[in-house]
Amino acid sequence: MNEQEAAPREGGDGRREVLGDEALGRLIAGHERYLRSGSRPAALRPETLAELVQGQRPYAAILGCSDSRVPPELIFDAGPGELFVIRVAGNVIPAEVAASLQYAGAHLRTPLFVVLGHEGCGAVKAALDCRLEGARQLSRIQLLVESILPALDGVDAGLSPDEQLSLAVEANVRWTVRAIRESPEGKARIREGVYRLHGAVYDLSSGRVRFLAED
Repeated sequence: MNEQEAAPREGGDGRREVLGDEALGRLIAGHERYLRSGSRPAALRPETLAELVQGQRPYAAILGCSDSRVPPELIFDAGPGELFVIRVAGNVIPAEVAASLQYAGAHLRTPLFVVLGHEGCGAVKAALDCRLEGARQLSRIQLLVESILPALDGVDAGLSPDEQLSLAVEANVRWTVRAIRESPEGKARIREGVYRLHGAVYDLSSGRVRFLAED
């Protein structure tokens, strides 16, 4: 596991508690390692396994797309116990996903939440096709597509298809970030002052994560 910086304070279980700013720095540092040399999973030592058996204290929760090309643990060069990862096509936020995020914040005291979209997202592309051309998907896929549609209202139909998709991917990430931020749980966590919430987009071509400026 990657070394943590000096502890700002200690959690109730005696383990150091990472705060939001430090967690973001850790996530970015892991991503820079990935860009320089790729992720290098290390063998888990017996003492590490023994520590993980006692419980988990992930420093970041990542809501990402199910796309097989976008594995958060590799992108951020993180080991077991470091990231609380939720993956669903289109990084949407139905009740079950919202419950998982609430668990990370309330029970695991995870200080950093990141909504991670990616360029070329198939779910977002399907939502664009539905919005612009009336395309339909299989029943359950269509339900997922329809949950993305409200995020795409500002996408200009006059742009090129590539520009439309890129803007739609970012708009969808921002939509989910706003949904988390404006929920009662999100407001409560942010008021505490130690939690951070960010949107980000992964570029499949370069392998780089771009963190979005806050609204």
